Amino acid sequence: MPSLSYDRRSIFFHWLTAGLVFALWLAGQTIDWFPKGDARVAARSLHIVFGALLALVIALRIVWRLSPGAAHPPPAGAGALDTAAGLAHRLLYLLLVVTVALGVANAWVRGDSVFALFTIPAFDPGNRNLREMVEDWHGLAANVLLGLALFHAAAALLHQFVLKDDLLRRMWPRR
Repeated sequence: MPSLSYDRRSIFFHWLTAGLVFALWLAGQTIDWFPKGDARVAARSLHIVFGALLALVIALRIVWRLSPGAAHPPPAGAGALDTAAGLAHRLLYLLLVVTVALGVANAWVRGDSVFALFTIPAFDPGNRNLREMVEDWHGLAANVLLGLALFHAAAALLHQFVLKDDLLRRMWPRR
C-alpha cells in the first residue's frame, strides 16, 4: 500500500521552495525602496543570489520528484478536485521555471553587479524598451506564481479545516 505522506526530502523541497518564492517576491517588491547606490545593489544582489538558489532547488526538486525514491501518495480525493489539484501542481512547476528563466533574462538584459564580486554583462545596454519588457514579464510571472501559490495554500487549508480530510498532514514537516 502506498504511503499517504510525502517523503522527507519532498517535504523539505516543498517548504524551501515556498519560503524562497515568498522571500524573492517580497524582495522584488521592495528593491526600489532602497536608495540608489550600494544599498540597492546589495538588495538586487540578494534577489539574484536567492533566485539562483531557487533555480537550483527547482532542478533538484524535479530530479527528486522523477526519481524512484520519491514518495508519490495517492490522490487525496477523486473527481474534479483531484483533477484541479493536478493541474495546479503542474502549473506551479511551470510558473516556477518560467519566473526563474525570466529572472535570468532580466539580469542578463539589464546587466548587474552581484555584491561587487562579479558582473553580469548587459545584453543590449541601450535598449531600455527590452529591459522594461523583460522586467515587466518577470514581475507578472512572479505575481501570478505567488497568486497561484496562495490559492494552493488556501486549498490545503480548505481540505484541512472544512473537508477535514487531514490533507495538510501529507506535506507537513515531521520528525
